[in-house]
Amino acid sequence: MSEDLGLSSHPLSDLFPQPESIEEWISYCLSEDQLLDFQENGFIHDIKVLNHDQIEVLQRELSEMFVPEHEGREFFYEYHSNESTIPETVLFHALGAWRVRKAFHDILWNPAFVMPAYQLLGNGFRFFHDQIFCKPANHGSVVSWHQDFSYWTWTQPMHHLTCWIGLDDSNEENGCVHYVPGSHRWGLIDKLDLAGEMDAVRSLLTSDQIRDFERKVPIVMKEGYASFHHPVLMHGSFENRSPVQRRATVINVFGDGVISNLDFVSVNSPGTKNYPPIPIGNKMEGTYYPLLFNPEEISQELLLNIPTLKNIK
Repeated sequence: MSEDLGLSSHPLSDLFPQPESIEEWISYCLSEDQLLDFQENGFIHDIKVLNHDQIEVLQRELSEMFVPEHEGREFFYEYHSNESTIPETVLFHALGAWRVRKAFHDILWNPAFVMPAYQLLGNGFRFFHDQIFCKPANHGSVVSWHQDFSYWTWTQPMHHLTCWIGLDDSNEENGCVHYVPGSHRWGLIDKLDLAGEMDAVRSLLTSDQIRDFERKVPIVMKEGYASFHHPVLMHGSFENRSPVQRRATVINVFGDGVISNLDFVSVNSPGTKNYPPIPIGNKMEGTYYPLLFNPEEISQELLLNIPTLKNIK
């Protein structure tokens, strides 16, 4: 019988060792300059979060989950062998791998992810959901321009953060992510098909915002490296026409205290009935929203020695 790993709110393996000293925690910290870059541009990138062994385990588990009838398939919130709406292209997209395979579960407590996330959010935070995005070689689909929070408006306030982690090298040839610097100050724009027409969102933008697209930045990174971005930063990724695949996992988190503010039958609610519901007005917490970082459980000496986005403003 399959086991729902989401019932465990702690690591299940030793793949991501936890720091045992203040010095170890500090080794994972972002610098003040990186925090200021995030504040100015809405993203930072090229942050190493995985070593070779961790990448290999995640890649192996991912290959198992590509098979539609794999063990644990029923625990995914969403599972799309191909979410592309464009003929002859493919985008594998799934939410919920943390409930299905141990490495994808335990990566949530990876200190190389947890510490930067705390610095950027500025307080304790909880897990929201994970995603897998995979583009096969030669015919990988786009992920059209969008803002993450446009899909999450059933939560309030907007105190979220996204971490995109490459499981392959990503570049302009195989469909790396692109960001529009400063677009986190645009405000919220309506959501469109995630894997539809790449530039569909332009019809909703002002002329100034369209000009900002000329400043879009390709996020070229080696496997095992990550980017972090603001919940309304405009981003997307182009087709993969290269001879190599492009795989990534994404971790979405929110500050402790965010609440559910919309009925799950609303058009703005999650696109699946398999997502764990929280009643309107209640705090987003419980089994499927574990607390990943609690400052009250961390040395105050450590907290006094690391910069956060809140305390450098």
